[in-house]
Amino acid sequence: MNKLLLICGAAISIGLASCSSPQKGDDYGWLKNAIDVSAVQLKTTAGEVGDTVLLPRSIWTGYDMDFLCAQLERDPATFKDSLRVKPVHATLGSRRYCSSIYDWTSGFFPGNLWLAYGLTLDKQLEVEAIRFTNYLYPLRQYKNTHDIGFMMNCSYGNAYRTEPADSVRQALIETADNLCGRFNPQIGCIRSWDFGRWNFPVIIDNMMNLDLLFYVYHLTGDTKYKDIALKHADTTMKNHFRKDYSSWHVVSYNDDGSVELKCTHQGKNDDSSWARGQAWAVYGYTSCYRETKDAKYLEQAKHIADYIMTSVQTNDSIPLWDYDAPVTPQTPRDASAAAVTASALIEMSTLMEDGQAYFRYAERLLKNLSSPAYLAKPGENQGFILMHSTGSLPNGSEIDTPINYADYYYLEALTRYMRVKGIAYKDL
Repeated sequence: MNKLLLICGAAISIGLASCSSPQKGDDYGWLKNAIDVSAVQLKTTAGEVGDTVLLPRSIWTGYDMDFLCAQLERDPATFKDSLRVKPVHATLGSRRYCSSIYDWTSGFFPGNLWLAYGLTLDKQLEVEAIRFTNYLYPLRQYKNTHDIGFMMNCSYGNAYRTEPADSVRQALIETADNLCGRFNPQIGCIRSWDFGRWNFPVIIDNMMNLDLLFYVYHLTGDTKYKDIALKHADTTMKNHFRKDYSSWHVVSYNDDGSVELKCTHQGKNDDSSWARGQAWAVYGYTSCYRETKDAKYLEQAKHIADYIMTSVQTNDSIPLWDYDAPVTPQTPRDASAAAVTASALIEMSTLMEDGQAYFRYAERLLKNLSSPAYLAKPGENQGFILMHSTGSLPNGSEIDTPINYADYYYLEALTRYMRVKGIAYKDL
């Protein structure tokens, strides 16, 4: 494996340049606590996993069919249960691991370790980040999912940004080539799934995987990566959004590029606004604007952000799992959607002259996620950082539970926040 990351000692490149000490009157106690808790949780989890090739994903949760039907406002008599397999009772409350390195969430735990190392420069976190990243090396040859962007950019991408190595660079390029192989020029999109009833499904989540292509474009100078990413973004902009700038989850295309159908696989219903889907969208178009400075991408990101900010129905702005979900005390929230949104809006605020409203909203999200209502106590929550995310409620999966990608975008948002504020962890 070419000793992928045997030595890794330089300061992390995604770290905080031009940092300064907090000024008198600044109150960053919440921020220091958030970082400290994150580091403790990650180190504890890595130690408990030990030398096994296990990648923490979430905590096993069950569900009640009547509850699902009430959330989806569907008739139990017609609500099929074929995809909803309940976990064994004995597993409930225990740590859930990725099914294998080919699980779409496999890159997030290594990425969490890299991000936490970047914040703290804690050598133990660095060692664990190297170890868990190395496990994913076979993914460079994996071609069967668009999620390879999540899997490799969050792990190997952060590894290369921290300490460049030829083997890491080549793995990223090979991965990007495989992702490009899923692009259909007639349709103008990268195919998402290879399963299901759809002819050529594209999900809004796919906007997140464009960052891998942008990154490899910068590594190689080859414009094919950037061109494919932007063509995908343009086709998605044309077909995925409603007049209010909310997004469908799934758009499937016919072979000639016309739209076959628009629907959902994870939202309340086909015409609802699945919360994490809106977050994926604002994040993806912010990245497109960062890479091009083309105003159409910034306008799209702003419109989506405005929809999110005006549609949220909770007092703390952490959204319900779907913006059209029943507003009840029992309706689960989705901390992962809030974390993705916070990270996106912090970056977006730095790319425009009048971005303070978006930054303040992101700061509110971060502070609320860092409160006892969402931030775990050290040693609890099976080692995860945030509580109360929702993975796929219609499929009975990961409902009101910690999830590794919520932790990832939370740590990324904290990193971006500190960069904007010009502060370093050592000065908190």
